[in-house]
Amino acid sequence: MKDSRATTTSLSPEDIRGKYEQLKSAGAIRARNAAEQIGVSEGELAAARVGTEAVRLSGNAEAILKDIAALGEVMALTRNEHCVHERKGIYENASFFTHGPMRTGLFVNPDIDLRLFMSHWKFAFALSEDGKTGIRKSLQFFDAAGQAIHKVYLTSKSKESAYDDLVAKHRHVEQATTIETEGAAPIATARPDSEIDWDGFRNAWENLKDTHDFFPMLRKFRVGRVQALRRIGTDFAAELDNSASRRVLELARDCDCEIMVFVGNKGCIQIHTGPIRKLVEAGSWYNVLDPKFNLHLDETGISHSWVTRKPTEDGVVTSVEVFDKNDELIVTFFGKRKPGMPELGLWQEIVAKLPGKEMTNVA
Repeated sequence: MKDSRATTTSLSPEDIRGKYEQLKSAGAIRARNAAEQIGVSEGELAAARVGTEAVRLSGNAEAILKDIAALGEVMALTRNEHCVHERKGIYENASFFTHGPMRTGLFVNPDIDLRLFMSHWKFAFALSEDGKTGIRKSLQFFDAAGQAIHKVYLTSKSKESAYDDLVAKHRHVEQATTIETEGAAPIATARPDSEIDWDGFRNAWENLKDTHDFFPMLRKFRVGRVQALRRIGTDFAAELDNSASRRVLELARDCDCEIMVFVGNKGCIQIHTGPIRKLVEAGSWYNVLDPKFNLHLDETGISHSWVTRKPTEDGVVTSVEVFDKNDELIVTFFGKRKPGMPELGLWQEIVAKLPGKEMTNVA
């Protein structure tokens, strides 16, 4: 049944599919890159493939997510413009919460560790695509602009029959080949420094009790994240050389230090906790290629990097935060830590070795 709503592109689904096939015939290409070359969103490309390689799923992403555990081990993928985070595991321990108008979700277990912001989850598809080792099946979720939020790929250990059951259960009644997308939200601009209560902000930072209070503090004082780092003082934030991400990974590997790696977008933050083993450079991409965890970081997208120190009831928590030219977070690194425990001394030693523009707070 054809959707009566118009897609935001002038290309028909047939045109999109045709251009996609041309790009694939010229060589291996990822859907994200193909969509960009075609001039559509990745979500629109997925919709155009409904009836061939894709099945449109219901808009109830929460219900779909709750059923993924039945698939067994899968690979979770979350990315932004410059970084891809892939983690294998089982989608256990799902929980969802309502905070006023906000709906959030959590998956918390040693392998699949996600923070979800459900208002951004708009479209969902099941895809069956040709891969290097045969048909590769996945569940893919997109926001209102058609940008990918999160993907779930079957592995050799997944239960394919459970995947088929999930797709049948959540199949959308209308298998439309178009979606109506909205323009991506504009990038927020920081208020002028002169309008910020810096004394009040400094006092609030000094009295932080939990790292989860940091973002609410930024909102309260209406301060941009990078704006805050630039003004707070080098005892709490100092700029690093942009090789810091690479050095964090190398030092964590060499010191056998378990770390936490956060990568996210507006709808999902995905977390790896554990050791780092195999590092591989491939062009502009610096990669972790471990059995359960892969990270792909495009170092050309890094504009600035910071070390930050946040007071908590468990002591100071140190992180390395990496940003693009629009001051959007690319990736964040912490030492492995649980609530009630101080951060690892080994992690503090790693941070002290990072090359920086100002390092007075980690000497």
